[in-house]
Amino acid sequence: MPEFRRILCPIDFSEFSVRAYRHALSLAWHYHALLFVQHVIELWRHPSADFATSADSFKEFCGVLHDKREKQLQEFLRDNTHDTIEMVRVVDHGIASDSILALAENQGADIIVMGTHGRRGFDRLTLGSVTERVIRKASCPVLVVHRPTPDLIASGRKHDPLHLNRILFCTDFSENSRRALDYATSLASEYDAELTLLHVLEGASQAAQPEALAKATAQLERLIPAAGHGPGKIRTRVCAGKPYEQIIGVTLEAQTDLVIMAVRGRGALDLAVFGSTTHRVVQLGPCPVLVVHV
Repeated sequence: MPEFRRILCPIDFSEFSVRAYRHALSLAWHYHALLFVQHVIELWRHPSADFATSADSFKEFCGVLHDKREKQLQEFLRDNTHDTIEMVRVVDHGIASDSILALAENQGADIIVMGTHGRRGFDRLTLGSVTERVIRKASCPVLVVHRPTPDLIASGRKHDPLHLNRILFCTDFSENSRRALDYATSLASEYDAELTLLHVLEGASQAAQPEALAKATAQLERLIPAAGHGPGKIRTRVCAGKPYEQIIGVTLEAQTDLVIMAVRGRGALDLAVFGSTTHRVVQLGPCPVLVVHV
């Protein structure tokens, strides 16, 4: 069963990254993980850098900016972190997505937890260039957080900032999704959460295909012994229709705290849209989504 021993959480001080940080803290507390907190300084966001008149003045500008961001990150962590979390603070210069991917690779991160603005509208299938590139290129799972989740604010534990009560795992019965199930059962076990295994029959209504419905239900039930979670904590569900619409509908109905989905590896993810179902659930869904690369 996979565990998260090294967690990377990029911080840009936006409300979205603050939400993501709370998830990263919770994971670090539950898994006794080392937490890397990274802020990336992108000079293109600072037009005043163009006015440096020499190499020395540019270097001085970068140094002042680095010290300012280092202090800001230090203050943020001081105000938002308890002393039970082992942490490494990193301030980098460069392109945000490249720096995040490089740190994850170099430090052997088991998961990246990051926030995104999650724009709506299918005319712009985008999550934000940084998040989207990290999702497409990362070699580890990526937990994407972009909306507040009021039902899981309080965990009841002094050092745990939130709790996962209901987890939804989406499967198409491929080997890719079987690997993602390992992460789902690990998290469900660690948080003592209710886990729902969902399969969507694409296309026709449930009433029109009772045999397919029964077959899918049986396949889901065969996954339960392998999951090994507590009795009554695992449920199965089969729906029919457009996968992303059904997944989002179940998420809303069940007040799900976390959705877990698999994608087929970095080669396939180099497409502009890394998988329409996963992409749309991340973009339009009401709760965080863990994207597992297989």
